[in-house]
Amino acid sequence: MMSLRFRNGTTVSREIQAAVSAGKGASPIIESLLLDDPLSDELVIAVQAAAICHTDIGISEWSETPRVFGHEGAGIVTDIGRDVSRFKIGDRVVATFGSCGQCRNCNDSHPAYCFDNIALNIEGQRSRPALTRPDGNEIGGAFFQQSSFATHALVTERNVVAIPDDMDFATAAPLGCGIQTGAGAVINNFAAEAGRPLLVIGCGAVGLAAIMAGEIAGCFPIIASDINADRLDHAKKYGADVLVRGDDPNFVGKVREASSGGVSYALDAAGTQTTFESGIACLHPGGNFGVLTIPGGFEDPVSHPGGLSFMTTTMTGIIEGDSVPDSFIPWMIEQHRAGKLPYDELITRYPFEEIATAFEAQRSGKAIKPVLIFEGLSP
Repeated sequence: MMSLRFRNGTTVSREIQAAVSAGKGASPIIESLLLDDPLSDELVIAVQAAAICHTDIGISEWSETPRVFGHEGAGIVTDIGRDVSRFKIGDRVVATFGSCGQCRNCNDSHPAYCFDNIALNIEGQRSRPALTRPDGNEIGGAFFQQSSFATHALVTERNVVAIPDDMDFATAAPLGCGIQTGAGAVINNFAAEAGRPLLVIGCGAVGLAAIMAGEIAGCFPIIASDINADRLDHAKKYGADVLVRGDDPNFVGKVREASSGGVSYALDAAGTQTTFESGIACLHPGGNFGVLTIPGGFEDPVSHPGGLSFMTTTMTGIIEGDSVPDSFIPWMIEQHRAGKLPYDELITRYPFEEIATAFEAQRSGKAIKPVLIFEGLSP
C-alpha cells in the first residue's frame, strides 16, 4: 500500500478497514482508517481472524470516545520495526496482551500483572496515535496493543507468539485471551493439584476452558455451575463431574456435599455479588477463590461475606491466567492437538462485515466464542 499522508512529520502508510465503536456501547461500524507505521519494536499483521471477548463489549460500553477494539487477533506479519529480531515478514502469529518487559513482575515471569497493564491494554497507550481518520482525527487504537477488529493491526514484539504453519487462524485467535485466561487460571494461578476439587461458576468460553484445564490437571470432582442448561451440557461434555444450577437455592450445600466438605479451587466467571459470596462459601479452609470479574464497576467496593472464611481462604485476582504467552500458548496448542483442550468446538465464525451481529451473539450468549474471519480482506 502506498503512503497516504503525513502527520507531524510521520508517514502514515496504510489505509485499512476497521470496526469503529463510537462509544457508550454503540454497535461497531466498519470504516476506512489510516494505520501508523510501526515503531521500532512493533510489527504490522494482516489480520486473518479475531475472536470476540466480553471485555471488548464491556469496555465499549464504558468508553465515551471512538475506539477500535479486538484483543484476540491472529494473522500474518507484513511489516516490522527496525529493532524487531524474533519475527520476519510472512510469519504466522497470534496476538495477546501487552506488557512493558521492564517492571518487576515482567522480569519475574508475571507479565499479565505488568505495572503498566491498564495503560497498555485497556487504555491502549502508545507514543503516538495508531489510528486516525482520513481527516486527521484520532481514533482510539492499540487496545491490548493490537486493536485487531481491523484488516491490519499494529502489535509489539512482546505480544505476539508464532503459531504452526498448519494451524487455522480462527482456531489460534481465542488463545490470545479467553482460552488462555480460563486454562491459565487453573494451571498457573491455582497450580491445581490432581485429586483436588474444582468449582467453575459460569460456563462461557473462559469457564469451559478452565474445566478442560481442570481435567488435564486431574482435579476431582470438577463441579460446574451456570443458569443456562445448554452451558451446563457443554460443561459435562468437557469434563465436569457434577452440575449445579446457579439459581439452586441450596447451591452452596450441594457443592460442599459433592466435594466432601468444600472445594480447593473456585473460579468465578460470572461476576455477581451472589456468585462472589457463594463461591467463597464453597471453599474448604485453605481454598483459593479466583476472581475473573467483579460485581458492579471496577471502582466500586465489593462486599466480602467476612467471617472465618476471611481468615482461612485466599482470594486471587485472575488476569490472563498469569500466563507467559511465549511458553503457555505453545503449551495450549500442544494440549489442543492432543485432544485435551478442544476449545475449537466452541467457535462460531462470522465474516468481518457481520461484526455487529457477532457482538450481539456474544452479548446474548447465542455464541460461546464468536470469531471474525477476514478472508479476502487482508492481503
